[in-house]
Amino acid sequence: MVQAARSSRDLREDCVTEALSIIEERGVEHLSLREVARRLGVSHQAPYKHYANRDALLAEVVARAYHDFASHLDARTRHEDPHRDLAELGQAYLSYARNNPLAYRLMFGTPLPDAEQHPGMMREGRHAFAILRDCIVRIQQTKTPARAVSPDLDALFVWALVHGKASIQQTDALNTLGLSDEVLADFEHHVGQRLMAALDAQI
Repeated sequence: MVQAARSSRDLREDCVTEALSIIEERGVEHLSLREVARRLGVSHQAPYKHYANRDALLAEVVARAYHDFASHLDARTRHEDPHRDLAELGQAYLSYARNNPLAYRLMFGTPLPDAEQHPGMMREGRHAFAILRDCIVRIQQTKTPARAVSPDLDALFVWALVHGKASIQQTDALNTLGLSDEVLADFEHHVGQRLMAALDAQI
């Protein structure tokens, strides 16, 4: 039997893999432990040995997405100049969104389980935000006098801008506007220039 041949560790990993397949094919609203078990060919109770409920499985899937995302940001080329480092971080963010659309959608476009009930889910997400915040703090420290804005607010501003660009690029919206090739080619550079100008403004 398939059920007897699969080890406990394999089943845990297979549940995550199958959950991702269900989400990709049918959407997160169709994820259930019963459906995971059915597709794996095991008893409907088998997944409960590893996941207390559907939210626990989804939290594990999301936690792994955030782990991969934070690792990708950590692996960027580092720069002593915080402006260059922030630009590199933005490129890493955009490349992750472009190359991992399902994981990106899970992290930023899916109703997530209660973080208080699943504290490990957002650990790497907080780490990713801390990377961005560190860049912002370093930029603020280059100003004389220091920029009197909370680094958390500036980090949220940068995140919102880059997230918006990443989200737009995951749709066909840009191609429907009749914009010139020149404008489309300059889009990313223009966003980066405006972002840096905003961060350098003394407000």
